[in-house]
Amino acid sequence: MLRLSKGGRACGTIKSKAEDFVVQEITSNGYTLEKDRKYQPEDIGLVDQEGKFSIFILQKTNWNTTQALKAIGKRLRRGIKSAGFAGTKDRTAVSTQLCSMFGVWPAQLQSLHIKDILINGAWEGKEKIRMGGLLGNNFRITIREPRDYENIPELLSELNGIFPNYFGEQRFGNRGTNFAIGMEILKGNFKEAVMKFLTDTQNETKEEAKEARERLMLEQDFNEALEYFPSYLKYERAMIGYLAKYPTNFANAIRSIPRSISLMFIHSVEAQIFNQELEERIRDNEINADDMDLVCYENSYGFPDLSTVGRCSKKERAFLVGNIIGYDTEELTEFERGMLEELEITPDSFKVKGLDELHSKGTYRALFAPYKDIHSDFNEPENSYGLDFSLPAGSYATVLLDELIAQ
Repeated sequence: MLRLSKGGRACGTIKSKAEDFVVQEITSNGYTLEKDRKYQPEDIGLVDQEGKFSIFILQKTNWNTTQALKAIGKRLRRGIKSAGFAGTKDRTAVSTQLCSMFGVWPAQLQSLHIKDILINGAWEGKEKIRMGGLLGNNFRITIREPRDYENIPELLSELNGIFPNYFGEQRFGNRGTNFAIGMEILKGNFKEAVMKFLTDTQNETKEEAKEARERLMLEQDFNEALEYFPSYLKYERAMIGYLAKYPTNFANAIRSIPRSISLMFIHSVEAQIFNQELEERIRDNEINADDMDLVCYENSYGFPDLSTVGRCSKKERAFLVGNIIGYDTEELTEFERGMLEELEITPDSFKVKGLDELHSKGTYRALFAPYKDIHSDFNEPENSYGLDFSLPAGSYATVLLDELIAQ
């Protein structure tokens, strides 16, 4: 990916432990949920009101959001569908976020004892916490063994408050295969999608898993594969288990894994097109809104408000916006038309015929995102460098850090 800043980056290590990556959610009404702080609803502009939900503040260490909520739900005999949250948070982090759970009492949540999970406040509510119901996140990053950190203020000056809003590597999967699998699904090639998911060894780091994938590719025997596929490849095993019974139904094999996982394959295609268009804009130095570009304006927090998307006609501060292409995308840029033609798909491909539940309508995303409230300092006794900043929802801290630090 092309970088926006031009100077020499600092060096160092991030995420050497969870405590080095602190994520504090910024609620939809602008409150930052601080780590280790106990809350009452009025502290963040909410009210305790009789309802079927418990609203709570979840603090977790070395858990991703879904896993933590599953663990909580299991203790309280509730499924993951009972839980609600505004945004997912990294596993290797200490994160604090607003969540909800249907059909449990606040006191039940507050009495839980699960390793590395804290409930920093709970009360009743009438509605669940829904995905997207946040303004952004505040990050407190510790960089270990920093070098050339004196360059960071200069790099921040070059960025001038914005950075390229790439989708991070997480979107493309640990093996980097999500895009290829997503393309096969969009083209209706469900068998090819399944086999790429099960047998592609690209970037496979574990020898046992690599050998299992290669053996399945060679033998094509799903019953036998259940005997040797590692237990930690649980989604692969779920798919193989289905195919052992129904060896030709590849669409339903995809349905045998969580929809949230399958959707990532589709979203990775959208993300790849977005990232490549962003790269071209940086390469061509087209980083400012021009007449008739798609833009949006600031919300009350100073972050992009995608509900205000329209054609650029004002000289006031605006954020350039790009398409996240879906079946409802009406106006494509010349680059996007060329990309779709090269990939041999159309916006209608995102209806995902045969797997309709994976359809993607499309939306918008700021091409360049702002960062706010940035502070930095060097801790000499620990030989570490600290960075604090806030980003809009959906923007990746690791992408901003890539502008500043060579990891």
